[in-house]
Amino acid sequence: MASVLSRKSLAHFDGPRRPRLRWASSEWVHHACVGPPRRARRWLAGLGKGFPTQDTWRRRGRDQAARRDGGFTLIELLIVITIIGIIAAIAVGQYQKTPLKAKEAVLKEDLFVLRDVIDQYFADKGKYPESLQALADDGYMRKIPVDPFTGSDSTWETVQAEASDDDKDSGGGVIDVHSGATGAALDGSRYSDW
Repeated sequence: MASVLSRKSLAHFDGPRRPRLRWASSEWVHHACVGPPRRARRWLAGLGKGFPTQDTWRRRGRDQAARRDGGFTLIELLIVITIIGIIAAIAVGQYQKTPLKAKEAVLKEDLFVLRDVIDQYFADKGKYPESLQALADDGYMRKIPVDPFTGSDSTWETVQAEASDDDKDSGGGVIDVHSGATGAALDGSRYSDW
């Protein structure tokens, strides 16, 4: 056989030729007529029924489809329940911090607005307001914001400006404001230091 093959085809030759199988008339037919290959013999021997026919394959396909339509296996259910549990644990952890983050954001915004209005008051009048209520009375803001942690608008801690020796009339008043809430933020700082 080697004399018939060219050098090019010998380079691709990978061992003895195995017979090719094809399906015809419900039996395996072999082109080389030497019997099925070793793998096919082992597979067919494991079936215990000899050579499978087309009807056997159809029947097996229907049986497997019927078994698959029956429902989920226990392992599939356990995997799905485990995944749902992991997602729920992550969601609960995030949900517990969300209201606190929202309150902190509101407190930061309120402090920014109060400090900005105090600066505007000083720029317009040349002195600081006597109290936070003076900001609302003079029309710089509609009302004093509520501290989100204390739930009251009267718990703001104000920092008073010191009167200078040159002009004792223009001194005093609210120069800064802090939250009256006790406790620490998520970043570890105290609310009263903001």
